[in-house]
Amino acid sequence: MATAPVTTPGTGPAAPTGRSQTGRTATATTARGQRRRRALTGWAFAAPFTVLFGLFLAIPVVASLVMSLTDLRSTDLRTPLSVDFVGLANYVRLFSDDLFLRAALNTGVFVLVGVPLTMVLGLAAASALNSGLIRLRGLFRVGFYLPVVTSIVAIAVVWRLVLDPEAGLVNALLRLVGVDGPNWLGDSGLALPSITVMAAWRNFGFLMVVFLAGLQTIPADLYEAARLDGASRWDQFRYVTLPLLRPTLLFGAVVTGIGYLQLFEEPFVMTRGGPLSSTLSVSYHIYNQFGFGNYGYAAAASYVLFVSIVALSVLQFRLLRSRD
Repeated sequence: MATAPVTTPGTGPAAPTGRSQTGRTATATTARGQRRRRALTGWAFAAPFTVLFGLFLAIPVVASLVMSLTDLRSTDLRTPLSVDFVGLANYVRLFSDDLFLRAALNTGVFVLVGVPLTMVLGLAAASALNSGLIRLRGLFRVGFYLPVVTSIVAIAVVWRLVLDPEAGLVNALLRLVGVDGPNWLGDSGLALPSITVMAAWRNFGFLMVVFLAGLQTIPADLYEAARLDGASRWDQFRYVTLPLLRPTLLFGAVVTGIGYLQLFEEPFVMTRGGPLSSTLSVSYHIYNQFGFGNYGYAAAASYVLFVSIVALSVLQFRLLRSRD
């Protein structure tokens, strides 16, 4: 029968010797050195991007934020030390400026009407192409997407000619049926809707491609099961397509909303913000203020536009995010 070893007090496991402690210390020092070298290697690879990001993005953004809190004008560029810190005075002035409020209203109407209209057109085109109702799908896909990759300036010039009250194609067609067409871009009540329709026509091709990709990820088995349950085409669209397309719709809404809030080229080329500021947008107003040399005021308007873009994106995420 084996007997357990008897351990007498003071004779336990051997205490670490000085050589083993020195070995552990050397191992720890080596590990710290390797970590330091890895960190330096990582920073060496990231340094070019970090320097470029700081010089051309972070510093200008911070500088523009500081500028919005000053009364900097073009006349102060030679004597920058004479610039005064005005706090939130530029922001307060913005919301008492009738022209800025008119620009904000025009931009809001453009976004509220233009984003849903563009999304509906894009989804309708994508659904038609995906269902096979349209032949020559490749040709139509290219045709719908072509305005997206065409210069916005060229498109705006063409649309200005198409909407010309005397020689434009739209009024010429209306005259064939005995209707005198209005001055689409010269009437303060029709100029902004005309630009909205043109923007929707130009941009729905991009959403069509995005929505088409989303539609093709929906399993055909779900539609087959819905048909076996007696669901109509509208029911399939409402209870199968729309819920499964929600992430794609969210992406399209956010991207389109951000772009439409920065409306600039269309009124700049087609109406110069008129008539009577009916097509003046916030971006166009900021451009004018920078041109007038009101740098602090224009920077404050830019940050109001930035906050508006963030707020709209947050709202769209709340409305269209997945409910799972």
